Formats: sequence, structure tokens, C-alpha cells
Amino acid sequence: MDTSNRINNVEFSPIRKLISYEEEALKKGKTIYHLNIGQPDLKTPKEFFQSISDFKEDTLTYAHSRGRKELIEEMIKFYKKHFHIDYKYEDILITTGGSEAILFTLLSIFDEGDEVLVSEPYYANYNNFFDLLNIKVNAFTADPKTGFHLPKREDIICKITPKTKGIVLTNPGNPTGVVYREEEMKLIGEIAKEYGLYIISDEVYKVFSYGKNRAISFGEIEGLEENVVLIESISKIYSACGARVGAVISKNEKLMNEIYKLCQARLSVSTLDMVGAQGLYSKLSDDYFRKNREEYEKRRDLVYNGISKISGIQVTKPEGAFYVVVTLPIENAEDFCIWLLTDFDLNGETIMLAPAEGFYSNKELGRNKIRISYCIELEKLEKSIKILDLGLKKYLEK
Repeated sequence: MDTSNRINNVEFSPIRKLISYEEEALKKGKTIYHLNIGQPDLKTPKEFFQSISDFKEDTLTYAHSRGRKELIEEMIKFYKKHFHIDYKYEDILITTGGSEAILFTLLSIFDEGDEVLVSEPYYANYNNFFDLLNIKVNAFTADPKTGFHLPKREDIICKITPKTKGIVLTNPGNPTGVVYREEEMKLIGEIAKEYGLYIISDEVYKVFSYGKNRAISFGEIEGLEENVVLIESISKIYSACGARVGAVISKNEKLMNEIYKLCQARLSVSTLDMVGAQGLYSKLSDDYFRKNREEYEKRRDLVYNGISKISGIQVTKPEGAFYVVVTLPIENAEDFCIWLLTDFDLNGETIMLAPAEGFYSNKELGRNKIRISYCIELEKLEKSIKILDLGLKKYLEK
């Protein structure tokens, strides 16, 4: 029997597409350092588990489809404290992770055949939702030489058509690590107002920006209340990827009412996950974010400084999140990534990378690039850079 054309059009994640090669390498006894996936290795705060342990109910019932009121109230306090944004209860819908937040938002805005603007490279898994919903991608390209900041206004608006309904951005950026400046965000806001577009701002890395450039939320930009939809998640900022808690946040009352229908259709988010998330928002101090930010900044510096010394490689210093896009002196980065798993090791150790073509609408632009995630400890990152350096030399000799 056949499966649907809709699902046939969805591709496997490029971040995880090399798993079969990884499994074979492990069978051969190789140690693999995973630079391909954004899974934080920092400990999930004990407050998450303690909050669940303290939860005393005789029956674990369905939660409210909107989400637990106590959790939403803590998120309102969080955004007020850290971003000076005043949200109310009706502005927040809890979802099963940030992925469901994105899916529900796209479903509620776009019809089949509508178009979305993205700045490429962009988070590869967006493509799964775009393909599933038959949304056409119109991408404008961010230049590595500018640190992947937004191009000029004319390079953006030339991609807009009568079918364009919105723009999706990640800030800080995945896979680039870019942190958009206020003037860039205001430019996007002006374009959105002029052309009647939604701004879907994926801000799941919002507390991870380094140096002087604080990550600004699109929710802070005045006059965009009807345009902006924020995507929230506890996965990255609290190192809690396994607890599937995210949110859609917007002051657009009509849109939020439509998304609420989808929340009701899937009944509710896991009660226990929401209880744990409530503990994270309510019990952790600013010191928690400061320490984590400092740790990731050390990792960022080690990776950037190490890669910068490898002959033939081009890289720009990421400003936030925990990723960096690297241009290699080869034609096919995916082939190199596979080769590292199948044919190379350094003292029994190798690395797993993410080929970057999956992060581009124009695959050719990413064919010679990789994305590196620096979510593992410093010692392992240092070894990984040595493996990358020697592996690239051996590959080029081959």
C-alpha cells in the first residue's frame, strides 16, 4: 500500500542523516565526538526534578489545553524581568516543545502554496514543516563574510510576492550563531508592516549571546504587536531537551485563538513536564544563566580559535547560540563527514559533523560547508579540533 504524497515529500533530518555510518563506526570500536547535534551536556537543574517530586496529585489528569496556568504565570514574569515585555495569560500557549510551536504557528498562518521568507542558512528542520504543509521557501542569503547578518533591504524585499505570508528567523541563529542588531530587527519590522507579514521569531537560544551584543527579542520592538510570534522552549536554555515544553507567544489575539484550536485538538502537554518547567522558570536565579553563558563562551572561543588555525578553512566568529558554520576547502562536505566516520580515526577517535547543505534552500551554497555544535566539554572539543585538522589533511591527500 502507498503512503501519502505529503509525507513522501518530507526528507530525513540532515542533522541526523549520518546515523547509519555512526552505528557502523561504533561497531568497529571507534569513539565518536558528536559535533552534529545541539544537545546541551550541561546538567538539567535539580529544580526541574524536585518540582515533579513535590507534585502531589492522586490522579494525573489532562492539563488545560492552553497549558498549566502556574507555568504561564512564571513565563510572564520571566519575559518581564529579562526582556521588559508585558505579556498576559492569553498571549501564551504551551506546546510540546518548540517544534510543535512552529508547526502550529505555520498551520495557522499559511495555506498550501503560500510562501515564507527565510534567511539562509537556516535551521534545517524547518524544511520538514515547509514540505509537509506545502509552503514554498523564498530565501535571501546571508553572507559568511558579514557574520551572517541580514543583507540589504532590497535583497530581502525582492523575494516578496503576493503569496508571501511571513518571515521565519532564528535569533540567536542556528546554524550560524548570528545575533541580530536592533537596526536589523527594526528593518524586518518595517518590511513586515509594509507588506503585511508575520514575523515568526524562533528565540530558543535567547539567553546565549556573547560579548557586548545582547540578543534582543522581537517582542521588544514597539509597533509590531500584531506581526510578531515568538517561539519559546526550555530545551536549550535549561538543558532540558527531553522535557518537551515550548510555547507560542503573541499579542495577536486573532492568531492565538486559531492556534488554540490546535492545542485543543491535541488535548494537552504533559502535566509533569510542565510542572518541572514551572520550577525552572520560578526557582533559578540569574546566576544560572551567567554561568552557562560563560561556559559556552569558553567553548565558542576554543572552537573558533582552533578552527581558524586550520589551513584552507574559512570561519566567522559566532556571537550567540552554540553553533558555527565552517567553509571547507573541498567540494563535497557530506562526503568528508561520512569519510570521517567510515575511514578515519585518530587513536580510535573520530568526529561526527553536520553537512551544511541541508541548512540552505540553495543546496549548492552549503555543499562545501559544515555546521559544528560546541555542546560538549572543552577537553572533547580540543580533541575534536585536532581530529578535524588531521582528518582534513588526510582527506585532501586522498
